[in-house]
Amino acid sequence: MKFPSLRLAAAACSLVVAATVAGCATGDDAVVQGGTFEFVSPGGKTELFYDVPSERGKVGKVSGPDLMTDGKTTSLTDYEGQVVVLNVWGQWCGPCRGEADDLEKVYESTKGQGVQFLGINVRDYTKDKAQDFVVNNKVGYPSIYDPEMRTLLSLGKNYPTSVIPTTIVLDRQHRVAAVFLKELLVEDLQPVVERVAQEPQDQG
Repeated sequence: MKFPSLRLAAAACSLVVAATVAGCATGDDAVVQGGTFEFVSPGGKTELFYDVPSERGKVGKVSGPDLMTDGKTTSLTDYEGQVVVLNVWGQWCGPCRGEADDLEKVYESTKGQGVQFLGINVRDYTKDKAQDFVVNNKVGYPSIYDPEMRTLLSLGKNYPTSVIPTTIVLDRQHRVAAVFLKELLVEDLQPVVERVAQEPQDQG
């Protein structure tokens, strides 16, 4: 079930943050070292596309404790050569609950095309609540457990850590091809993921 009011609230929140880099919740904006992607959102857009592969920036080192498996580290480097969809979420976030089934549908539809999804779970200081979210929503892809939002520092310069959910589509070289600062539906995400998955691997 969708929650229209939550969706509208999330979109409004994202517009404000994207335009002013001010937070709708606690969290400082990150200045990252190690990546080449710089977050810029002209005009308060909630959908950003980087269609020229050679001009795409890379995120930094995305890595952290696996949410579901104690003692395991999950990293972006685990998925070399794959398109990766990063989703920043929290179980406390209404729009995250609203989009969970849509993300799972896109994951199931595209994983055969060399696409991997990777969640980054933030601000969930009670780990078992985040784990329950994964189980209850039948999420089939892994997540990094990042309650203090340290992993977010690797996503890009000026990345607005206060915008939750955020979804970032990386091409096969793990350069940023698209950014969504809003709750997503299948029809928002799937065409973008499929388009990036179909790019020539040596492009750019």
